[in-house]
Amino acid sequence: MSKNNSVVPQARAALDQFKMEVAREVGVNLKQGYNGDLTSKEAGSVGGQMVKNQCPVRIMKFTRNYR
Repeated sequence: MSKNNSVVPQARAALDQFKMEVAREVGVNLKQGYNGDLTSKEAGSVGGQMVKNQCPVRIMKFTRNYR
């Protein structure tokens, strides 16, 4: 995860833990530190699953409205 200033410092550890849990769910071998050996597809699947888990109601409304 990028270390930008938009993340609340107190939440950074929780988000890193959440990212690791999601990576295990989708079967991506994510490790602490540098993960340059991941493909774009693997990295995107982790990020996409994180978004789905964080705001499921918003995604449900979006997909229902635009079907």
